[in-house]
Amino acid sequence: MHTTIETLKREIFARNSGEPEFQQAVAEVLDSLPPVLERHPEYLDQDIVHRLAEPERQIIFRVPWIDSEGHVNINRGFRVEYNSALGPYKGGLRFHPSVNLSIVKFLGFEQIFKNALTGLPIGGGKGGSDFDPRGRSNRDIMAFCQSFMTELYRHIGEHTDVPAGDIGVGSREIGYLFGQYKRIQNRFEAGTLTGKGLSWGGSLVRPEATGYGTIFFAREMYGTRNESFEDKTVSVSGSGNVAIFAIEKAQQLGAKVVTASDSSGVIYDPDGIDLDLLKTIKLEERGRIREYADRRSNRVEFHENLSDVWHVPVHVALPCATENELDLDAAKKLLENGVEVVAEGANMPCTAEAATLLRETDSVLFGPAKAVNSGGVATSALEMQQNASRDSWSFDYTEARLDEIMVSVHKRCRNTAADYGSPNDYVLGANIAGFTKVVEAMLAQGVV
Repeated sequence: MHTTIETLKREIFARNSGEPEFQQAVAEVLDSLPPVLERHPEYLDQDIVHRLAEPERQIIFRVPWIDSEGHVNINRGFRVEYNSALGPYKGGLRFHPSVNLSIVKFLGFEQIFKNALTGLPIGGGKGGSDFDPRGRSNRDIMAFCQSFMTELYRHIGEHTDVPAGDIGVGSREIGYLFGQYKRIQNRFEAGTLTGKGLSWGGSLVRPEATGYGTIFFAREMYGTRNESFEDKTVSVSGSGNVAIFAIEKAQQLGAKVVTASDSSGVIYDPDGIDLDLLKTIKLEERGRIREYADRRSNRVEFHENLSDVWHVPVHVALPCATENELDLDAAKKLLENGVEVVAEGANMPCTAEAATLLRETDSVLFGPAKAVNSGGVATSALEMQQNASRDSWSFDYTEARLDEIMVSVHKRCRNTAADYGSPNDYVLGANIAGFTKVVEAMLAQGVV
């Protein structure tokens, strides 16, 4: 090789100093690349790694808005259009106080490879704002979304950049964003945003897709050992769409899920999560997880320490909340308690140290986020397909397509890892499979 991975990392980190989450995401991919660069030295001849690590476009803008009490508020908006080699930029919008450029770039970088793994023609991008929708009225959220879209509209479109939802952005926010986009453009371009309401261009299974896809991928991992979810005990973090629908599908496959969480704490229900109650509290009432413990049985425990979600002995652990939530101590505790499968439902929920330990433990199957949670963006692409054909698919048909895609993602990761001598290393397989697909397209399209 003309240069080393460590040299590449130093150069990229120096160019992106003060961005720890982005650096973590880049390091995880680059550390998987030595075997593919040995096999394909031509990838280095056109400086492809530096080009891939540099977003095609980074947009940062002011979002001024007036709340219900007449106060002026200023937030910061972001859209990182990272790579369009495979198709229009595709990735969610996150509204959360933690959002900054490093977070958005890490998410966008991950999205490149995640989207490539689906086999669908979509590039990678991500965006959001440090706006916090929690506790805000519908009027406030509408005012913010309209101001946000008043700038964002000029950068997106069904053939350019197609945002979706993420943390803090559900169907309500997508509705307000789309309404403002339609008002400004005077066109009903349904394919410009995904995650829409079912009555105006949305797709069945989209709310369930990331959670269902997480379970489909974990099911396939278990299948390599001739095992299934039947009678397995599962811990899940989070209580948003990803967590709730991962719980739902795991229960449908015969597992008992015993935990869920939000930023206020963790519930442990040894009898198994009452999904209807959890949905009522989190999806309808927008309440806090503590209310589940108050309204369930006396056997339910509530813990304010978020790491307690990983202290429960389980067969399967599904981190579905946020980045870097599962650290090295939590990984050690899971191993001590005999965990068999860890699948990342959230984006980069394991710290680098935790992920390394889990990958290196032969008794554990570890599924990385860019593969495991790709079902969400895959179903967003299916929504785009329905919009383009002015069609609407049934729930069962759409779920079957999602299942088929997740099976192919798993097969692609496993076969690639085996081709490079590590058949059970899903991190290596996902990184190399996503990387080679994107790089081949970039090389074919020239230095652009």
